[in-house]
Amino acid sequence: MTETRKDVIRETDAEAVRLAKTLIRSARFGALAVIEPGTGAPLASRVGVATDIDGAPLILVSMLSAHTGAIVADPRCSLLLGEPGKGDPLAHPRISLICRALRLEGGSAVHARAERRYLNPNPKAKLYAGLGDFSIFRLEPERASLNGGFGKAYLLDRADLITGDPIVEELAVSEQSALDHMNADHGDALCLYARHFGRAEGDGWIVTGFDADGMDLVSADATCRVFFPRPLGAASELRSVLVEMAKTGRAAGQPQ
Repeated sequence: MTETRKDVIRETDAEAVRLAKTLIRSARFGALAVIEPGTGAPLASRVGVATDIDGAPLILVSMLSAHTGAIVADPRCSLLLGEPGKGDPLAHPRISLICRALRLEGGSAVHARAERRYLNPNPKAKLYAGLGDFSIFRLEPERASLNGGFGKAYLLDRADLITGDPIVEELAVSEQSALDHMNADHGDALCLYARHFGRAEGDGWIVTGFDADGMDLVSADATCRVFFPRPLGAASELRSVLVEMAKTGRAAGQPQ
């Protein structure tokens, strides 16, 4: 009697998509795997990471680096994201994205937005972002493999990871002014979001990005992904959702 092998891939559900987006949005570094020119051998390197407003990973890399030369020659690459915590590192969630790298032309509106989105959570990168040999690449996800822990494997496609609605461009126009306002005048609310909705600890949280699904917060070396109660349908909904979330957090007894 032949034993039927159970499929190890689970059906992708809303919880898996949220975990995948959390891993991507929260990442500040990752392992980039490329194809070495000439040999075709795999080459992996650690890179700093942020995300564009639609969820695509962004990297800022030197054109002198071996991995940069590789993605210029062949844009096929993969990006592994997910930080190990205490105990077995293989017990912690991680995601591997299959991507095509796209170099953004300096001076373009797309480059300006990507640079802003990269530097908000990575302010120290300003030291070399303007150097002539550094470029920003968008890593366009085609599909992904998510490992949520033992026995929790999922396959995701681009539609699970990238927001393609018109709100992306609309929100991008007003995003930085909203970030500046919240960081300057509403630090108490940001700590409330991190603690109540993100289950994070500590103080000094600032917001580094808004998108249709939620917000990204940082405090020193810590990151926190907070999802909105519902995705935004228009950029004009951002303020009312933030006010609603602050009221919810305070009603739950979270300290300001």
